[in-house]
Amino acid sequence: MHSDNTTMKRLQSSALFFLIVALPALAWGQHKPSVSAPKPSAPAHASAPAHTSAPAHTAATSRPNTASHTATAGQKPGTTRPGTTSTRTGTTAKTSTTGRPGSAGKPGTTAGKSTTTATTGKGGTPAKPGTSGKPGTVSHNAGRTPPGKTVALKGGGSASIRPNGKIRSIDKNGMHIEHGMHGGRTVVSEHNGARVVTTGKHGGYVQRPYAVRNGHTYVSRTYVVNGRSYSHVYRSYYYGGRAYYGYYPAYYYNPGFYGWAYNPWPAPIAWGWGWGGAPWYGYYGGYFAPYAVYPTAAFWLTDYLISANLQAAYAAQAEANAAQAGGGDAGAAPTQDGGGDQAAPASNSNPVALSPEVKQAIAEEVKAQLAAEQATSGKAPAAGAQSTGAQPAATTASTGEVPAALDPAHTTFVVASDLAVTADGQECGLTAGDVITRIQTTPDSDQKVNVIVTSSKKTDCSSGKTVAVSVDDLQEMHNHFQEQVDEGLKTLASKQGTGGLPKSPDTSTVGGEVPQPPPDTTASNTLEQQQTAADQTEAAVVKEGFTQGS
Repeated sequence: MHSDNTTMKRLQSSALFFLIVALPALAWGQHKPSVSAPKPSAPAHASAPAHTSAPAHTAATSRPNTASHTATAGQKPGTTRPGTTSTRTGTTAKTSTTGRPGSAGKPGTTAGKSTTTATTGKGGTPAKPGTSGKPGTVSHNAGRTPPGKTVALKGGGSASIRPNGKIRSIDKNGMHIEHGMHGGRTVVSEHNGARVVTTGKHGGYVQRPYAVRNGHTYVSRTYVVNGRSYSHVYRSYYYGGRAYYGYYPAYYYNPGFYGWAYNPWPAPIAWGWGWGGAPWYGYYGGYFAPYAVYPTAAFWLTDYLISANLQAAYAAQAEANAAQAGGGDAGAAPTQDGGGDQAAPASNSNPVALSPEVKQAIAEEVKAQLAAEQATSGKAPAAGAQSTGAQPAATTASTGEVPAALDPAHTTFVVASDLAVTADGQECGLTAGDVITRIQTTPDSDQKVNVIVTSSKKTDCSSGKTVAVSVDDLQEMHNHFQEQVDEGLKTLASKQGTGGLPKSPDTSTVGGEVPQPPPDTTASNTLEQQQTAADQTEAAVVKEGFTQGS
């Protein structure tokens, strides 16, 4: 019996010991988190923070400036900061600047320089292939090829025919004839050392060799617009085995004047442009509204050059409409559909007004030019001393340098003339005053790069479309931009201290490396002769069974 009691006590002790050890372990096991449980999902937009992304002037993957489509007309510059977030999930379209509009960034430094950052597509995922690519790469998108066919012509040459049977372009006898989507025509030829470009019946330019200074070759261009002639100087250079021409200012202002134009004025000023009764202003009222006030000249110059381009677009369309109507009133208002092949699927049925962000990007380009010209103005030779070995202008590329059209520092371009491009396999047009953003830096075999249509008018390519534009066309846009900024500076210099504008420092000028040449007195006749030759060439092509014009 005693042995049985002893055994029973030992069993009870063992059971008690087991409970003491096992129960805590069991309780710990019940409260331990599962290692296979999913972690909380991070927000999609956090997968690619825009402020740490690579600058978009090498690869912009989302549609730029989509946040601004509801901006109020006449909004005060600077009230909507670049960098506002798009309402589209996962896109930021951020334009990061080192100084707000009106900040006291010094010309010649990187302050105030627009640095657009690359963003991703919806939900933080990469955008569709073909809309961008790694910096410096080329997306060979089949959508670049315009629809239609190319045919050989009798006696040599070729013609590109649109699907509706109308002529897109003709190459014959050393002449290239291009019909835009809105009825305009551009003709280009080179002979006897001269380059002749006609745009419509009343415009164009003749380019001729001009001068050689310190190893740089310059050409002169005489523009003829509605019977008025004026000239500009360009520096010629080669890049990638191709010739380019960069605008070269004939003179520079005192450095202090550029600082006055670049930096904030003592107080924002209102300015009456006097456009109220202008037909072009009413026609484009849904697309463009000037700033309510101007804290710096950069914003004044932005509205100045946008308005100049829209006036040119209005005049060009009126002329094209008159030509199609058989020589009617060239001053008549453009038709609402813009004429030409406006049934093209890629045309814009929902135009996007120039937003504060887009105008900010243009203003940053203006500031970059002001800073570059200020830096050069101190190095420019005195008048009459053009052969002293002065340094080249900072705004113009020299031999071996990347042209401004491909310079990563310049990604925003204001379209300066009619341009036919292809989006998603369909042809559409761009006209003066539209804005595009270059997203590639290496041209394809056709010397074209991809751009995004940032802002466009009703009958033009839809905003947000990716299209291919030739480097030559981009370079001409940049040249025209520089010319318009300089024209605006000339106006500011003459009006400073009046009409509410603050008084500026010294507005005296110093000549550049070469003086501005007088206009070529033969340019007008040369352009008329080319127009006649183009008419004859088109008539011969039409006899082969093709429709004239677009």
